[in-house]
Amino acid sequence: VEDLLEIQNANLLDLPENYQMKYYLYHALTWPQLSYVADDGNGKIVGYVLAKMEEEPTDVPHGHITSLSVMRTYRRLGLAQKMMTQSTKQMVEAFDAHYVSLHVRKTNRAAIGLYRDTLQFEVHDIEKKYYADGEDAYAMRLTLKEDKKPKAPIGGVVEEQVKTAPVTAN
Repeated sequence: VEDLLEIQNANLLDLPENYQMKYYLYHALTWPQLSYVADDGNGKIVGYVLAKMEEEPTDVPHGHITSLSVMRTYRRLGLAQKMMTQSTKQMVEAFDAHYVSLHVRKTNRAAIGLYRDTLQFEVHDIEKKYYADGEDAYAMRLTLKEDKKPKAPIGGVVEEQVKTAPVTAN
């Protein structure tokens, strides 16, 4: 629970989309191997990835990144990439995930760059008025295992050394 309080605090400080504690607890208890934190070496959490497996029945199992945040002073150190890589690796190993999805604000150029350029996500769709303030979201995907019938992304839509550990709910 200690990690969850710090994750919630990081979320409140860094992101406009915030969640109640029960949502973090649900992720930690249901998919403990998918969410990770980065700390500053002294135990202070400076970033996290909150991830899950989609529960809707589909043709293939797939994961979803619910939230990713790294405190401003710790950005551009590779922490987000490392946490995302660990999470997606566990999606495949533990749940046989074929792909991972996420949503990102169309105006969040830094995050789009991370997802598209560094992590190789592709825009799969645009979800109109996805966010509470009415902003549209890019629905992005990263293929983890090849499907029999992969869906093509929307073309041309986007132009624009700290240790990590699994989240604990103790």
